[in-house]
Amino acid sequence: MKKILITILIFVCAIVAGLLWIRVSHQDTDITKNQTKVGFILNGQVDDHSWGESHFNGMEKSAEKLNLNVIYKENVPEDERCVEAIEELISDGCKIIFCNSFGFGTWELECAKKHPDISFFHATGVEQADNLATYFGRIYQMRYLSGIVAGLQTQTNEIGYVAAMPIAEVNRGINAFTLGVRAVNPDAKVYVKWSNSWIGEEENGEATKSLLAEHNIDVLAMHSDAHSPMEIANENKVWIIGYNVDNSALFPDTYLTAPVWNWEHFYEPRILECLQGKFRGIHYWEGVETGIVDLAPFTKNVKSGIAEKVDEERERLMNGTFDVFYGPITDNEGNIRIKEKQSMTDDAMLNDMFWYVEGVVIDEAE
Repeated sequence: MKKILITILIFVCAIVAGLLWIRVSHQDTDITKNQTKVGFILNGQVDDHSWGESHFNGMEKSAEKLNLNVIYKENVPEDERCVEAIEELISDGCKIIFCNSFGFGTWELECAKKHPDISFFHATGVEQADNLATYFGRIYQMRYLSGIVAGLQTQTNEIGYVAAMPIAEVNRGINAFTLGVRAVNPDAKVYVKWSNSWIGEEENGEATKSLLAEHNIDVLAMHSDAHSPMEIANENKVWIIGYNVDNSALFPDTYLTAPVWNWEHFYEPRILECLQGKFRGIHYWEGVETGIVDLAPFTKNVKSGIAEKVDEERERLMNGTFDVFYGPITDNEGNIRIKEKQSMTDDAMLNDMFWYVEGVVIDEAE
């Protein structure tokens, strides 16, 4: 009799769960039945094979799932002129607005205060409001893994890194990458040159040329959205670790991999929350376990045995037994920054990363 009662109880629970699932599914279908207008402000283009395209790809996948009409504003300046673009999107009926670069922050916050009925999202931003959320992914986790690739691939032990500007986000990536390099190759150094531009091809190209001229670089990584570093590395037969999207098809003989974005894993659930009236003006910082960040597939150029080591470290990141900034960690001036068995807090990683780990060499402008 007891077994019969347990069987009946399980059966009833299964029916209830099924009905609840159907109800939730129908609710989501009803919410997305009418097309919603979403506005998207970009500092670059949707087909740039870089930062802009990564957002476009993720948003288009989300638009298909949620019945969205997405209006894109490309090449918008990161100054007060972006306000006009945002106001145009609101006038066009957009109820949700995304801005994809740090420099839009001040002006997007102004617009959020002016339009409390609109849901705003700011990529890489730091300041939230009741109707403004900021978001990013823990791309530093993928930079750490790509650093392992560089550390095992290099033969000269001199690795180049073209970086846009010395803000906490970029510094965090440099440090994570270098920790990955030196985890497998403690003799290697990472030489950093600032371009002072996210998308400027000339500025990033000059930084790349300078690195290659001054050091015996055989692997080049980057944290900018320009293509010139990859093009110049390719011309000089230097191994490439890219960024944002997989550009291996453009550089088949020199490309290794890249930290890449899968923004649909953020955009779809957040937009659905907006449609359900569940928007939250918080900071989202999601990691490898969500799928938002990843490494591009390894090319034939990656040395044998590297993939296995990366898979081991990825598994540790996935299951939460390890994160990149776990002590002891020493900076490049010999100071202990993170003590043994201690982890850096999210707040410190986001706001206080203005130092560099052991192995980083900053090439200052002459």
